[in-house]
Amino acid sequence: MTTLDNRPTTALLVVDVQKGVVAGAHERDTVVANVAALVEKARRERVPVVWVQHSDEQLVKESDDWRIVPELTPDDTEPLIHKNYGDSFEDTTLETVLSALEVGRLLVVGAESDACIRSTLHGALVRGYDATLVSDAHTTGDQTAWGAPPPDQVIAHTNLYWTYQTAPGRTAGTVTTKDVDFGMS
Repeated sequence: MTTLDNRPTTALLVVDVQKGVVAGAHERDTVVANVAALVEKARRERVPVVWVQHSDEQLVKESDDWRIVPELTPDDTEPLIHKNYGDSFEDTTLETVLSALEVGRLLVVGAESDACIRSTLHGALVRGYDATLVSDAHTTGDQTAWGAPPPDQVIAHTNLYWTYQTAPGRTAGTVTTKDVDFGMS
């Protein structure tokens, strides 16, 4: 029910599943496997897969840590968005890419739950997109040293509050990997 005109397409948005981002992430292997399953399903169903790759002072572009994890391989025909801010839309070509693909609904997966995932979900919703978080296909590292809750609680809280997120004319919510329906509007 997106507020964007002529945007009937759904896309899978894979955010920052990079070696250095998920190296110590909570349930890393399970989350990466869920993301891989969703990428395969999207490709089978001819749903656009859009990749996002972060870089900053700690995650240097072209470094080994900056690379997408080896379990996932973006296809040469799939858009790859480079970003420097938490929100994948901020100062990137993401909106242009999604517009060209006629995307109005996003299923969001990746890392980190309490940073780039959260920022991107909100960025999508305020820009008029329907934004669904795949509840078992996002993760975060342990930030308890800086006062954050343990990663499992951060993930649970992100899922909880996004389940009930609303905005006029748009849908939000969560879904598990096994229940993802790319055709659902």
